[in-house]
Amino acid sequence: MSETLQPAEGPQQAETPQLAETPQLDQTLQQAETPQQSEEPQQQDAAAADVPQQQDPVAAGSPQQPGPGPAEEAPHAPKDRRVLRAVLRWTAAVAVFGVIGAATAYGVTEQKRTDLPGLATESDGRWTFPAIEKPPLPDGSPAPFADGNDSETHYADLRKLVLPLPRGATPDKALAGKDGWLPTSVYLDAYEKEARQDLGQQLKDDGLRQTAARGWTTPDGTHTRIYALRFTSAAFTRIVHADLTDNVASPADAPYADEEYGGWAEKVNVQYTKRNVFTEAKPYGRTAVRYAYIEAGDVIALVIQSGKAALPPRITFQTVVLQSQLLG
Repeated sequence: MSETLQPAEGPQQAETPQLAETPQLDQTLQQAETPQQSEEPQQQDAAAADVPQQQDPVAAGSPQQPGPGPAEEAPHAPKDRRVLRAVLRWTAAVAVFGVIGAATAYGVTEQKRTDLPGLATESDGRWTFPAIEKPPLPDGSPAPFADGNDSETHYADLRKLVLPLPRGATPDKALAGKDGWLPTSVYLDAYEKEARQDLGQQLKDDGLRQTAARGWTTPDGTHTRIYALRFTSAAFTRIVHADLTDNVASPADAPYADEEYGGWAEKVNVQYTKRNVFTEAKPYGRTAVRYAYIEAGDVIALVIQSGKAALPPRITFQTVVLQSQLLG
Protein backbone atom coordinates (compact mmCIF):
# COMPACT_ATOMS: atom_id res chain seq x y z
CA MET A 1 0.00 0.00 0.00
CA SER A 2 1.43 3.41 -0.94
CA GLU A 3 1.90 5.86 1.90
CA THR A 4 1.31 9.57 1.77
CA LEU A 5 4.59 11.19 2.79
CA GLN A 6 3.84 14.80 2.02
CA PRO A 7 3.19 17.09 5.01
CA ALA A 8 -0.41 17.99 5.75
CA GLU A 9 -1.68 21.37 4.65
CA GLY A 10 -3.11 22.11 8.10
CA PRO A 11 -1.27 23.53 11.11
CA GLN A 12 1.76 21.77 12.57
CA GLN A 13 1.66 19.41 15.48
CA ALA A 14 1.34 20.83 18.95
CA GLU A 15 4.89 19.77 19.73
CA THR A 16 7.39 21.27 17.32
CA PRO A 17 10.43 21.65 19.54
CA GLN A 18 13.26 23.81 18.31
CA LEU A 19 16.41 21.74 18.39
CA ALA A 20 19.27 24.06 17.53
CA GLU A 21 21.27 25.42 20.45
CA THR A 22 18.95 24.00 23.08
CA PRO A 23 19.83 23.89 26.79
CA GLN A 24 19.89 20.10 26.50
CA LEU A 25 22.61 20.34 23.88
CA ASP A 26 24.71 22.68 26.05
CA GLN A 27 24.25 20.39 29.07
CA THR A 28 25.22 17.33 27.05
CA LEU A 29 28.33 19.08 25.76
CA GLN A 30 29.32 20.07 29.29
CA GLN A 31 28.73 16.58 30.66
CA ALA A 32 30.61 14.89 27.83
CA GLU A 33 33.64 17.22 27.80
CA THR A 34 33.90 18.33 31.43
CA PRO A 35 32.62 15.43 33.53
CA GLN A 36 33.99 16.81 36.79
CA GLN A 37 32.40 19.91 38.18
CA SER A 38 34.65 22.86 38.98
CA GLU A 39 35.33 23.66 42.63
CA GLU A 40 35.52 27.41 42.00
CA PRO A 41 32.33 28.29 43.97
CA GLN A 42 33.71 26.49 47.02
CA GLN A 43 37.00 28.35 46.66
CA GLN A 44 35.17 31.67 46.49
CA ASP A 45 33.21 30.86 49.62
CA ALA A 46 36.41 29.91 51.41
CA ALA A 47 38.09 33.12 50.28
CA ALA A 48 35.12 35.19 51.42
CA ALA A 49 35.14 33.55 54.81
CA ASP A 50 38.85 34.28 55.24
CA VAL A 51 38.70 37.99 54.36
CA PRO A 52 38.49 39.38 57.96
CA GLN A 53 41.61 37.30 58.85
CA GLN A 54 40.37 37.00 62.43
CA GLN A 55 38.80 34.37 64.63
CA ASP A 56 35.15 33.73 63.91
CA PRO A 57 33.39 36.12 66.32
CA VAL A 58 30.27 33.95 66.38
CA ALA A 59 32.21 30.97 67.68
CA ALA A 60 34.29 33.11 70.03
CA GLY A 61 31.28 34.75 71.62
CA SER A 62 29.03 31.70 71.92
CA PRO A 63 28.09 30.46 75.39
CA GLN A 64 29.31 26.95 74.61
CA GLN A 65 32.83 28.18 73.73
CA PRO A 66 33.87 31.29 75.70
CA GLY A 67 36.42 33.47 74.02
CA PRO A 68 40.01 33.37 75.27
CA GLY A 69 41.56 36.03 77.47
CA PRO A 70 40.76 37.62 80.88
CA ALA A 71 37.48 39.29 81.73
CA GLU A 72 38.93 42.83 81.32
CA GLU A 73 38.95 42.34 77.53
CA ALA A 74 35.15 42.47 77.48
CA PRO A 75 35.03 46.16 76.32
CA HIS A 76 36.33 44.99 72.92
CA ALA A 77 32.88 43.54 72.13
CA PRO A 78 31.95 46.44 69.77
CA LYS A 79 34.98 45.60 67.62
CA ASP A 80 33.85 41.96 67.50
CA ARG A 81 30.42 43.10 66.43
CA ARG A 82 31.98 45.11 63.64
CA VAL A 83 33.87 42.02 62.51
CA LEU A 84 30.63 40.05 62.66
CA ARG A 85 28.90 42.63 60.52
CA ALA A 86 31.82 42.50 58.06
CA VAL A 87 31.58 38.73 57.85
CA LEU A 88 27.85 38.94 57.31
CA ARG A 89 28.30 41.55 54.60
CA TRP A 90 30.88 39.37 52.81
CA THR A 91 28.64 36.35 53.14
CA ALA A 92 25.67 38.28 51.77
CA ALA A 93 27.79 39.61 48.91
CA VAL A 94 28.97 36.15 47.97
CA ALA A 95 25.38 34.89 48.09
CA VAL A 96 24.15 37.75 45.90
CA PHE A 97 26.93 37.27 43.35
CA GLY A 98 26.26 33.55 43.40
CA VAL A 99 22.60 34.15 42.56
CA ILE A 100 23.51 36.69 39.88
CA GLY A 101 26.07 34.28 38.42
CA ALA A 102 23.56 31.47 38.36
CA ALA A 103 20.95 33.69 36.73
CA THR A 104 23.49 34.84 34.14
CA ALA A 105 24.49 31.26 33.31
CA TYR A 106 20.81 30.33 33.00
CA GLY A 107 20.24 33.28 30.71
CA VAL A 108 23.20 32.34 28.51
CA THR A 109 21.88 28.80 28.28
CA GLU A 110 18.33 29.85 27.48
CA GLN A 111 19.10 32.60 24.96
CA LYS A 112 20.37 32.04 21.47
CA ARG A 113 24.15 32.08 21.58
CA THR A 114 24.39 34.57 18.73
CA ASP A 115 22.16 37.05 20.59
CA LEU A 116 24.91 37.63 23.15
CA PRO A 117 27.90 39.81 22.19
CA GLY A 118 31.10 37.79 22.24
CA LEU A 119 29.31 34.46 22.54
CA ALA A 120 28.69 33.60 18.91
CA THR A 121 28.79 29.91 18.08
CA GLU A 122 32.19 30.28 16.44
CA SER A 123 33.75 31.18 19.79
CA ASP A 124 33.67 27.56 20.99
CA GLY A 125 33.80 25.83 17.62
CA ARG A 126 30.10 25.16 17.15
CA TRP A 127 28.07 26.35 14.20
CA THR A 128 24.99 28.54 14.14
CA PHE A 129 21.96 26.69 12.78
CA PRO A 130 18.58 28.23 12.00
CA ALA A 131 15.68 27.30 14.26
CA ILE A 132 15.06 23.60 13.67
CA GLU A 133 11.62 22.08 14.12
CA LYS A 134 10.37 18.57 13.54
CA PRO A 135 8.23 18.56 10.38
CA PRO A 136 4.46 18.09 10.68
CA LEU A 137 2.88 14.69 10.20
CA PRO A 138 0.28 13.96 7.52
CA ASP A 139 -3.27 14.00 8.86
CA GLY A 140 -4.06 10.91 10.88
CA SER A 141 -0.49 9.57 10.86
CA PRO A 142 1.15 8.57 14.14
CA ALA A 143 4.55 9.72 15.36
CA PRO A 144 7.35 7.25 14.61
CA PHE A 145 7.52 5.87 18.14
CA ALA A 146 3.88 6.23 19.15
CA ASP A 147 1.85 3.30 20.46
CA GLY A 148 0.48 1.27 17.58
CA ASN A 149 3.23 2.29 15.14
CA ASP A 150 4.95 -1.08 15.37
CA SER A 151 7.11 -0.48 12.31
CA GLU A 152 8.38 2.79 13.85
CA THR A 153 7.76 4.54 10.55
CA HIS A 154 8.58 8.22 10.09
CA TYR A 155 5.57 9.47 8.13
CA ALA A 156 6.93 13.03 7.92
CA ASP A 157 8.71 14.18 4.78
CA LEU A 158 12.15 12.54 4.91
CA ARG A 159 13.74 15.53 3.21
CA LYS A 160 12.75 17.67 6.18
CA LEU A 161 14.30 15.20 8.59
CA VAL A 162 17.79 16.18 7.43
CA LEU A 163 19.57 19.07 9.13
CA PRO A 164 19.56 22.41 7.31
CA LEU A 165 22.73 24.31 6.45
CA PRO A 166 24.41 26.27 9.25
CA ARG A 167 24.98 29.98 8.82
CA GLY A 168 27.61 30.90 6.24
CA ALA A 169 27.84 27.41 4.71
CA THR A 170 27.95 26.70 0.98
CA PRO A 171 25.59 23.93 -0.18
CA ASP A 172 26.93 20.77 -1.77
CA LYS A 173 25.15 20.70 -5.14
CA ALA A 174 26.12 17.07 -5.72
CA LEU A 175 23.67 16.07 -2.97
CA ALA A 176 20.76 18.20 -4.16
CA GLY A 177 19.18 15.31 -6.05
CA LYS A 178 15.87 15.75 -7.85
CA ASP A 179 13.46 17.74 -5.74
CA GLY A 180 15.58 16.73 -2.76
CA TRP A 181 15.42 12.98 -3.42
CA LEU A 182 18.79 11.33 -3.91
CA PRO A 183 19.40 8.38 -6.28
CA THR A 184 20.76 5.32 -4.48
CA SER A 185 23.78 5.40 -6.77
CA VAL A 186 24.83 8.80 -5.41
CA TYR A 187 24.61 7.51 -1.85
CA LEU A 188 26.71 4.48 -2.80
CA ASP A 189 29.39 6.83 -4.17
CA ALA A 190 30.19 7.66 -0.54
CA TYR A 191 31.65 4.16 -0.11
CA GLU A 192 34.69 2.40 -1.47
CA LYS A 193 34.25 1.39 -5.09
CA GLU A 194 34.66 -2.34 -4.58
CA ALA A 195 31.87 -2.42 -1.97
CA ARG A 196 29.22 -0.45 -3.83
CA GLN A 197 27.61 -3.24 -5.86
CA ASP A 198 27.12 -5.61 -2.93
CA LEU A 199 25.91 -2.82 -0.65
CA GLY A 200 23.46 -1.62 -3.27
CA GLN A 201 22.00 -5.13 -3.60
CA GLN A 202 21.72 -5.44 0.18
CA LEU A 203 19.88 -2.13 0.46
CA LYS A 204 17.45 -3.29 -2.21
CA ASP A 205 16.91 -6.65 -0.54
CA ASP A 206 16.39 -5.02 2.87
CA GLY A 207 13.64 -2.72 1.72
CA LEU A 208 15.24 0.66 1.05
CA ARG A 209 12.40 3.01 0.06
CA GLN A 210 13.79 6.56 -0.10
CA THR A 211 17.03 8.49 0.29
CA ALA A 212 17.43 12.17 1.05
CA ALA A 213 20.65 14.07 1.64
CA ARG A 214 22.18 17.45 2.29
CA GLY A 215 25.76 18.64 2.32
CA TRP A 216 27.70 21.83 2.92
CA THR A 217 31.13 23.34 3.34
CA THR A 218 31.76 25.94 6.06
CA PRO A 219 34.27 28.82 5.75
CA ASP A 220 36.84 26.86 7.77
CA GLY A 221 36.88 24.21 5.06
CA THR A 222 34.95 21.51 6.92
CA HIS A 223 32.84 19.44 4.52
CA THR A 224 29.70 17.80 5.92
CA ARG A 225 27.41 15.28 4.24
CA ILE A 226 24.25 13.82 5.76
CA TYR A 227 22.35 10.95 4.15
CA ALA A 228 18.97 9.75 5.44
CA LEU A 229 17.70 6.34 4.30
CA ARG A 230 14.14 5.16 4.96
CA PHE A 231 13.37 1.44 5.01
CA THR A 232 10.18 -0.61 5.02
CA SER A 233 10.33 -1.02 8.79
CA ALA A 234 12.63 -0.69 11.78
CA ALA A 235 13.37 -4.42 11.60
CA PHE A 236 15.24 -3.95 8.31
CA THR A 237 16.93 -0.82 9.61
CA ARG A 238 18.48 -2.78 12.49
CA ILE A 239 19.88 -5.37 10.09
CA VAL A 240 21.46 -2.77 7.79
CA HIS A 241 22.77 -0.73 10.70
CA ALA A 242 24.47 -3.78 12.22
CA ASP A 243 26.09 -4.66 8.89
CA LEU A 244 27.32 -1.12 8.22
CA THR A 245 28.88 -0.73 11.67
CA ASP A 246 30.60 -4.10 11.19
CA ASN A 247 32.44 -2.54 8.24
CA VAL A 248 30.63 -4.45 5.51
CA ALA A 249 31.30 -1.25 3.57
CA SER A 250 33.48 1.67 4.64
CA PRO A 251 33.20 5.28 3.49
CA ALA A 252 35.68 6.02 0.74
CA ASP A 253 37.09 8.99 2.66
CA ALA A 254 38.02 6.81 5.66
CA PRO A 255 38.61 3.18 4.66
CA TYR A 256 40.47 2.67 7.93
CA ALA A 257 38.66 4.05 10.93
CA ASP A 258 38.33 3.23 14.62
CA GLU A 259 35.04 3.28 16.47
CA GLU A 260 34.95 5.62 19.44
CA TYR A 261 34.17 3.92 22.73
CA GLY A 262 33.60 5.48 26.13
CA GLY A 263 33.53 9.04 24.78
CA TRP A 264 30.82 11.55 24.02
CA ALA A 265 29.11 9.21 21.56
CA GLU A 266 28.11 6.94 24.44
CA LYS A 267 27.11 9.84 26.69
CA VAL A 268 24.61 11.24 24.20
CA ASN A 269 21.12 10.25 25.28
CA VAL A 270 18.52 11.02 22.64
CA GLN A 271 15.44 8.87 23.09
CA TYR A 272 14.67 6.21 20.45
CA THR A 273 18.05 6.63 18.73
CA LYS A 274 21.42 4.92 18.81
CA ARG A 275 24.76 6.01 17.36
CA ASN A 276 28.09 4.62 16.28
CA VAL A 277 30.89 7.14 15.71
CA PHE A 278 34.13 6.42 13.85
CA THR A 279 37.36 8.40 13.53
CA GLU A 280 39.82 7.93 10.70
CA ALA A 281 42.92 6.07 11.82
CA LYS A 282 46.23 7.91 11.73
CA PRO A 283 48.22 8.89 9.81
CA TYR A 284 45.87 11.39 8.20
CA GLY A 285 46.21 12.71 4.71
CA ARG A 286 45.40 16.31 3.94
CA THR A 287 42.17 15.97 5.88
CA ALA A 288 40.84 14.04 8.85
CA VAL A 289 37.48 12.27 8.67
CA ARG A 290 34.84 11.38 11.22
CA TYR A 291 31.57 9.65 10.44
CA ALA A 292 28.59 8.41 12.39
CA TYR A 293 25.60 6.16 11.85
CA ILE A 294 22.34 7.09 13.57
CA GLU A 295 19.54 4.54 13.84
CA ALA A 296 16.03 5.80 14.57
CA GLY A 297 13.06 3.58 13.76
CA ASP A 298 12.81 3.00 10.02
CA VAL A 299 15.55 5.56 9.23
CA ILE A 300 19.33 5.34 9.19
CA ALA A 301 21.37 8.54 8.88
CA LEU A 302 25.01 8.67 7.85
CA VAL A 303 26.97 11.80 8.82
CA ILE A 304 30.41 12.26 7.24
CA GLN A 305 32.65 15.20 8.13
CA SER A 306 36.09 15.93 6.74
CA GLY A 307 38.37 18.84 7.47
CA LYS A 308 41.72 19.80 8.84
CA ALA A 309 43.60 17.26 10.91
CA ALA A 310 42.56 19.24 13.99
CA LEU A 311 38.85 18.89 13.15
CA PRO A 312 37.19 19.93 16.44
CA PRO A 313 35.16 17.12 18.03
CA ARG A 314 32.55 19.70 19.05
CA ILE A 315 31.51 20.14 15.42
CA THR A 316 30.82 16.45 14.94
CA PHE A 317 29.19 16.26 18.35
CA GLN A 318 26.84 19.14 17.59
CA THR A 319 25.88 17.81 14.15
CA VAL A 320 25.26 14.24 15.33
CA VAL A 321 23.25 15.32 18.39
CA LEU A 322 21.02 17.68 16.41
CA GLN A 323 20.45 15.10 13.68
CA SER A 324 19.59 12.51 16.35
CA GLN A 325 17.09 14.89 17.95
CA LEU A 326 15.46 15.54 14.62
CA LEU A 327 14.92 11.81 14.07
CA GLY A 328 14.13 10.81 17.67
